Amino acid sequence: MAVLSCYPVMMTKPTLSLQLFSLRELGSLDDQLSAAARAGFRSVEPLGHHLEDPAGLRRTLALHGLTAPTAHIGFDALRDDPGRVGEACSACGIKQLFIPQSLRFLPQKTTTAWQRLGAELGRLAERYKQYGVSVGYHNMADGFALLPTARYGIEVLFEAARGSPLIWQADIAWMSRAGANPAEWLQRYSKILASAHVKDRAPEDASPDEDGWADVGTGTLTWPSLWRLALANGARTLVVEHDSPRRPFEFAQASFAYLSRFMAHSG
Repeated sequence: MAVLSCYPVMMTKPTLSLQLFSLRELGSLDDQLSAAARAGFRSVEPLGHHLEDPAGLRRTLALHGLTAPTAHIGFDALRDDPGRVGEACSACGIKQLFIPQSLRFLPQKTTTAWQRLGAELGRLAERYKQYGVSVGYHNMADGFALLPTARYGIEVLFEAARGSPLIWQADIAWMSRAGANPAEWLQRYSKILASAHVKDRAPEDASPDEDGWADVGTGTLTWPSLWRLALANGARTLVVEHDSPRRPFEFAQASFAYLSRFMAHSG
């Protein structure tokens, strides 16, 4: 892994955000956004069901002084209701929509399934341009498993979407869990990298009740260099996440405090 000093200083300050999935156990949307703001965040990443009430989302974001530059959404909603989704994004200031891997298209995780998913996401990315929204793919670990064709799912997907405006939100911790080298993949797809998820892996068998994840800065990933690696290759929105935090607010607060040191030297 390259060291921090090897990467150029970025001229545009990145956005530090928080994935609301991490705060789902805290209660209502108002409770979650209140916690995010109290932890220090000024941006969050909502989920698809939050877009079902765009007026409520917009109002509650404003109440807590928050913005939502990105969101996660399910494949079906993205495909079946573009008018509603596009208008909701416009109302709430969301510029990028990311879809986590769709199991609907990958029941067997074959090369053909990856090709189908990439082609469909490429078409959706073209479709959403009319709403001023970029559509992107958010990886899990599966894309970095070698297929019988001796290729990786993620490269098959991006090849199938080539020529479209599809972008990428790299989940670096899932890449690490899959045994992939983040530097190799972020550099390879730097032209479409727009965002990255920032989360940490616990030491082996250390946090079974948290599915092996940790507060950012307390785990095994070298986030000082990974942070600069993501920025140097094009990520401009860094989204903090923990899939199963034991104490969601404390996770958000500690992770923000840790990453604030990087923000001070970014841009």
